[in-house]
Amino acid sequence: MNYNLKARLKKGERVMGTMISLFDHPEIAKIVQLCGFDYFIIDCEHGNFDYTTVARILTVAREVGICGMVRIPEPRREVVLKFMDMGAGGLLLPNTETVEHARALVEHAKYAPLGNRGVQLSRGHSGFEKVSNPTEFMKKKNEETLLLIQIESPIGIKNIDELLAVEGIDAAFIGPNDLSQSLGIMGQFENPVFITALDKIIAAAKKRQKFSGAHFQVASALAPWIAKGMTLNLWANEIVMMMNGAKEGMAVLKK
Repeated sequence: MNYNLKARLKKGERVMGTMISLFDHPEIAKIVQLCGFDYFIIDCEHGNFDYTTVARILTVAREVGICGMVRIPEPRREVVLKFMDMGAGGLLLPNTETVEHARALVEHAKYAPLGNRGVQLSRGHSGFEKVSNPTEFMKKKNEETLLLIQIESPIGIKNIDELLAVEGIDAAFIGPNDLSQSLGIMGQFENPVFITALDKIIAAAKKRQKFSGAHFQVASALAPWIAKGMTLNLWANEIVMMMNGAKEGMAVLKK
C-alpha cells in the first residue's frame, strides 16, 4: 500500500482521513486502515495523548501501511521534532494566521536546506534501520512529509495567499467549527460568508499548486467541497463513528 500521501495528491488523487480524538490503543491505526481510510490525524491539540501513546499508534500505522499524522498544539521545536522523529507522516498546525507561524512549522519539521530539523536517524521515522546515506534519507523525508496549516479565523483567510506561498507548506486545511465561530456564524456551513471563505482558500491553493481540505463530522456536509476541488479531507472521528453506529443499531433493536 502506498501511504506516501503527497505523491498521491500530486498525481491528482483524493485522499480521505479521520481524526483520532480519544481512543489511545495503538491498534486504532489498524482499525482505521481496515475501514478504508487513507490516513488519520491524532489530535494533540484538544486530545489528551502523551508522547509515548502517539509513538505507539504511529508505529502500528507504519507497520500496517497507513499514514499517521498529528495535529500539534503549537509550532515549538520540541513538539514538532518529537512527533517527526516518531514517524509522523505530517503535521497539522491549528489556527495558523501569520507567515511567522507557517515558517516556524517548516523550520522545525524539515531538514536543511529547507528547514533546520534536528538530526537523529535512529528513531521511529527510520524504522530503526541503519541509514546508509543520510543526505538522501533526509531529502526523501523532506519530500514526503506533509505540512498542513489549519485556517480557523478571518485573519487566516485574509493572509491565505501569503501563508501558502511559504515554501514547505503543502496544504490549507479548514476547521469549520472554529472558522464559522470566528466569522460570527457558528455552524452555519451553508451561509454565503462561510462558502465565500472556503472558495477563497480553494482558489489560493490552486494558484500556488498546493492542496486544500476540510474536516466535517457529517459526510453530506463534506461532499460538496470534495466536488469543488478539496482533495485532502477528514471525515468525523472515532467517537462520532462509534456512537453513530451504536445509536443506529440500538434504534433497530429497541423498536
